[in-house]
Amino acid sequence: MRRLPVYILIDTSGSMKGEPIESVKVGLADMLATLRQDPYALETVWMSIITFDKDVKQLVPLTALENLQLPDITIPDSGPTFTGLALQTLCEKYDTEVQLSTPTQKGDWMPLLFVLTDGKPSDLQLYSQMTAKVKERKFGNIIACAAGPKAKKEYLQELTDKVFSLDTMDSSTFRKFFQWVSDTIGLGGKSVGATEDIELPTPPAEVNLVI
Repeated sequence: MRRLPVYILIDTSGSMKGEPIESVKVGLADMLATLRQDPYALETVWMSIITFDKDVKQLVPLTALENLQLPDITIPDSGPTFTGLALQTLCEKYDTEVQLSTPTQKGDWMPLLFVLTDGKPSDLQLYSQMTAKVKERKFGNIIACAAGPKAKKEYLQELTDKVFSLDTMDSSTFRKFFQWVSDTIGLGGKSVGATEDIELPTPPAEVNLVI
């Protein structure tokens, strides 16, 4: 069975401490519960979770949905947000984890990428370099979420034209966002093979497309 890899990058810098990250954890748990009820997703989706602050960690290597356990996500008190290093790590993991098609064998479906941040990259030079590197790799969709009023949308727009903003960072808003993410992944699981261009479902009112 061909896999649909899904990479989720989560900003864990100090400003996410408290309610924001606790709300993200609730949203992730809801998302997994929803996807596990979807037979298409259960059959095809493999997921990885990467966090970034002053350190970048792949908390979950690419793992089948049925075997995935949510990790403990911790937040430092303060420090930089190394988004560029997170994208560099993503590219390294893509190159080692994603199975590309060969003349004799079909590889994975094009991966989906979700990036969530509430600020801006601290490593701007590396970030600019790595947005180009990410685009060199084939993703079915790259979706960026600018969470809260301090998120700098213009940097995310260097990575993708699918940038969405959340005005608030409470549990209700993050739940709606991750429900939409699960709908997007579910749609990807159903449409792989029929089309390479995965349409996005209509986002809820709390999730705004940045033009």
